[in-house]
Amino acid sequence: MTYQPHLNRRHFVASLAAGAFALGWKLPDASPGMAAAGEAAAVGIWAVVQPDDTITVRIARSEMGQGTLTGLAQLVADEMDADWKFVRAEYITPQANLASGHAWGDMATGGSRGIRGSVDYVRKGGAVARAMLISAAAKQWRVPESECVAAKSIVTHTSTGRTLRYGELAAAAALLPVPTNVTVKDPSAWTIIGQPVHRLDTEGKLTGKQVFAIDVQLPGMLNAAIAQCPVFGGKLVSFDAAKITSMPGVRHVLKVDDATVAVVADKWFQAKTALAKLLIVWNEGENAKISSPQIAEYLRTGLDTPEAGVGNAHGDAKAALAGAARKIEAVYTTPFLSHATLEPINCTARYTADVAGNRLEIWAPTQGGDGALMAAAHAAGVEPSKVAVTKLHLGGGFGRRGENDFVMQAARIAKQVPGVPVKLIWSREEDMTHGFYRPITMAKMSAALDDHGNVMALHARISGQSITAWKNPAALAANGGVDFGQFQGWGKGEFGYEAIPNVLIDHAMRNTHIPVGYWRGVNTNQNAFYMECFIDELAHAAGADPLEFRRKLMAKNPKHLDVLNACAAKAEWGKKLPDGVYRGICQNMGFGSYTAAVAEVSVSNEGALKIHRIVAATDPGHVVNPDQVRAQVEGSFVFGLSAGLYSEHTIENGRIAEGNFDSYEVMRLAAMPKVETVIVPSGGFWGGVGEPTIAVATPAVLNAVFAATGKRIRDLPLKNQDLKRT
Repeated sequence: MTYQPHLNRRHFVASLAAGAFALGWKLPDASPGMAAAGEAAAVGIWAVVQPDDTITVRIARSEMGQGTLTGLAQLVADEMDADWKFVRAEYITPQANLASGHAWGDMATGGSRGIRGSVDYVRKGGAVARAMLISAAAKQWRVPESECVAAKSIVTHTSTGRTLRYGELAAAAALLPVPTNVTVKDPSAWTIIGQPVHRLDTEGKLTGKQVFAIDVQLPGMLNAAIAQCPVFGGKLVSFDAAKITSMPGVRHVLKVDDATVAVVADKWFQAKTALAKLLIVWNEGENAKISSPQIAEYLRTGLDTPEAGVGNAHGDAKAALAGAARKIEAVYTTPFLSHATLEPINCTARYTADVAGNRLEIWAPTQGGDGALMAAAHAAGVEPSKVAVTKLHLGGGFGRRGENDFVMQAARIAKQVPGVPVKLIWSREEDMTHGFYRPITMAKMSAALDDHGNVMALHARISGQSITAWKNPAALAANGGVDFGQFQGWGKGEFGYEAIPNVLIDHAMRNTHIPVGYWRGVNTNQNAFYMECFIDELAHAAGADPLEFRRKLMAKNPKHLDVLNACAAKAEWGKKLPDGVYRGICQNMGFGSYTAAVAEVSVSNEGALKIHRIVAATDPGHVVNPDQVRAQVEGSFVFGLSAGLYSEHTIENGRIAEGNFDSYEVMRLAAMPKVETVIVPSGGFWGGVGEPTIAVATPAVLNAVFAATGKRIRDLPLKNQDLKRT
């Protein structure tokens, strides 16, 4: 599944003896020590060419269904002028990245950066490989390189028609100096980038050959189940293992950390069954007195406080609001949310202590391989150079597997059972009630309208929890206590309504004891709901068509407007719909991409909502694989509609109340509408794909619900609201 790359000329020769040619290039942050004596540049390995022309592209990012594995391979293959039918992909190991001085850069996969954060150096690497192959052919033919061209894994001498396959050139190319200055293709010359080529991971998933982390099986492996203090911040007092040690399969009952107990058994169900009978005493602490009503009241105190960090401002919104001819206000709320990945949280670890020293092996579904390695090393007290991480495909990540709590737990358990691999699997209930949740927030939206219905001022006040305060307080302090991530979609260059003359967007931080983290789309999801539903309210107050109202406000934001117009055209905005069907529209910008959506819905007299159709448009700049973009857009609406319509976590006595899918609802197949994707690639930049359109799912539907019922939904999820006609 994974391969340890080698990093110097000697290892190049060794790989040639094995029949493979490894191609690489120097990255901006590559360690100078990577270069062998006398070489002009340090070399890291990214692509391997076999004698049969097979090209294996090394991937540093994680694949969790979003298509990053294939997309990155497309970037390399296009710049190599490779034939796609020969292309394969495999992961670079975190330990190789560590040993090379992080030559492959940041391995973290999140924020829709898997491709857009790798584009420059990955494409240059492909271009270097092409140049080396052409140079090897030219030397063999004794002709100038300028007379040789590459295409579909073949180098051709233009004047004689002679050809050499990449597999034939591999050995000679490997011995050439690595060029340090190459030019990547102009988009007009792309042959693989931008094409709907087949995904490299589909066959393995269809045949069952693809190994996910939860599938790992090792000789002599044991299985672990855990229980953590039900209240965040609580502690483990004691447990009585005597009554369960004789149960079938039970091998160990262990303290993992100050708030966690594990049962290790032959089979996982044996461990889970025994754990349920284990008598555990918890000290739940003061947080056990906190429930959702207190948290909501705490957030309300932030709606009007003068103490707030400013994320975006121009003009004087407060003065304009104070003197407004007409003032509109509304308060919106969003709840805590789980990531709810299909594959439960899991990690396998083996700790070995012998004359060779302490070593740790990890098999993990991680969004950040190098981060997982360092976390495991810290947890087990092992030098990072003695840790080996096998990174596997993720059965869903959405930000949850960017955390390393489960990796550290597996390492600590394995250290107490040395020499034996132990697979830790969280139960679904443990997963739901011990995550890092999408933060709870409220927003007070205020706007001033003049006598003609023009928006003269807008003040958006967010009150809610800060991810940065939870995860990286030092960064928060460096930013003067302002969490700029809180303003996703509303920051400079993202806010789509710059024609409004007076704008103030600020945040009153209100942190709770509930741990928060990056949830697919992060704050842009809440913010798009707040802004786009409020803009719709303003359009209604002004007596204007929601599309035309937005067009006027977006006069200074042409890219936003182009995507909105493309979406409206595809949805045939303004065309009469069947009786009882109504439209809603919205737009947003986040993660480097512009998005818009139109929803068509109906609501029965009994209040039953049916979403008939979603039209979604996106401009991510350049498109690597349009089929993958469409798949991501469609999947993002499953995710976004689940959040807007069904999902929520409430707090009872300090703990998460919803422990499984019976109480934490998600979108079901029967409720899922048809999604039509409009891709509007304007070029010139690389935007994200996996997260941006999540943000427009909820406001498009809720604006349509208003058109159908006259009811404004300001508190999510929608399932808690009464849509019955009155």
